[in-house]
Amino acid sequence: MAFFGSASPIEALYTNHHAWLLSWLRRRLGDASDAADLAHDTFVRLMLSSREAAVGEEPRAFLTHVAKGLVIDLWRRRELERAYLDAIAHLPQAHAPSPEAQLLVVEALLQIDRLLAALAPNTRKIFLLAQLDGLTLQQISDQMSMPVITVRRHIHKALVSCMSVLQ
Repeated sequence: MAFFGSASPIEALYTNHHAWLLSWLRRRLGDASDAADLAHDTFVRLMLSSREAAVGEEPRAFLTHVAKGLVIDLWRRRELERAYLDAIAHLPQAHAPSPEAQLLVVEALLQIDRLLAALAPNTRKIFLLAQLDGLTLQQISDQMSMPVITVRRHIHKALVSCMSVLQ
């Protein structure tokens, strides 16, 4: 709430466009609760960033852009959660992870997903061939038709990126 009659730009944006954004999200998601969460998160993201100045002349287009990113994040998270739950569904109840452990695993998987998505496509592919498929540098070199030294550089770049997350 603004004091002395002067609304901040973010407050004015919220007052003028929150109901519209909520309605837009409700139509896209088909769920009022998810829509309310993402509308809230859209404005929180704006408040926590320096992007408030980027709103410009088309505030609804800007809000839509931010909200679409959050919708994609929500879908990605749900897809990852479903895949994880499917992977552990065969475990006997006594060996199934607790809900808290499941949440921690899903959060870790999301962090890995974001890290991998931030890598260049070739770097990501080479890193995954080495880490998941267990291929040697020479095997990756042959498969990717590139020199071993280039493969080594891509793996090094991916590892540096992974290590930066841990710091």
